[in-house]
Amino acid sequence: MSAAPIRVLLADDHAMVREALCRVLDDEPGIDVVGQAADGLTALTRATELKPDVVVTDYSMPGRDGPSLVEALRRALPGTPVLVLTVHEDIHYALRALEAGAQGYVVKSAAVQDLVQALQAVHAGGIWVSPRVSEAVLRRMRPGDRSRSGLEALSPREFELLRALGSGMGLQDCARHLGVGTSTASTYRSRLMEKLGLKTTADIIRFAIEQGVVD
Repeated sequence: MSAAPIRVLLADDHAMVREALCRVLDDEPGIDVVGQAADGLTALTRATELKPDVVVTDYSMPGRDGPSLVEALRRALPGTPVLVLTVHEDIHYALRALEAGAQGYVVKSAAVQDLVQALQAVHAGGIWVSPRVSEAVLRRMRPGDRSRSGLEALSPREFELLRALGSGMGLQDCARHLGVGTSTASTYRSRLMEKLGLKTTADIIRFAIEQGVVD
């Protein structure tokens, strides 16, 4: 008797990307895409309804994106692994996703080759990180080998706020983007400025651009 297929929820705000990934996964007899979502809030709702075996989500999603969505999914479905699929090959994005609770991190440029293997690995209880960033991630996450300075010192929410501020959002828009109150967003901003040694919003924007964390 063959094993039941891995039931997958696929979340990405680009319809063409979702359809392309569905075609890739439909060719695999051991994988079944049971649902799709185009934004973070829908992904969370659909995941709660469908209870898939694995959630695959883009890092940058409208509504509720990145580590915030990963954290929410892990709270709602603690036994369901989350695999982040992203264009970002920067180690900081991978670290934020993994620290938030993701069990996999796949870069889109290698998704056709890597996605099926990553799904199988996280479904089996493992952790899978794209070879393009895995060596650097393992080096940074090794005990006693992390300086926790600069971007590494930021919490997932502080990092997301840095990205939002760096893209030119005002604080109120950033708060809505993160799903928090303005006072909480202001606290995150103060903390990230202290950790990064920045003094003004202009400093934040310049830093975010120089570090390549702005989409």
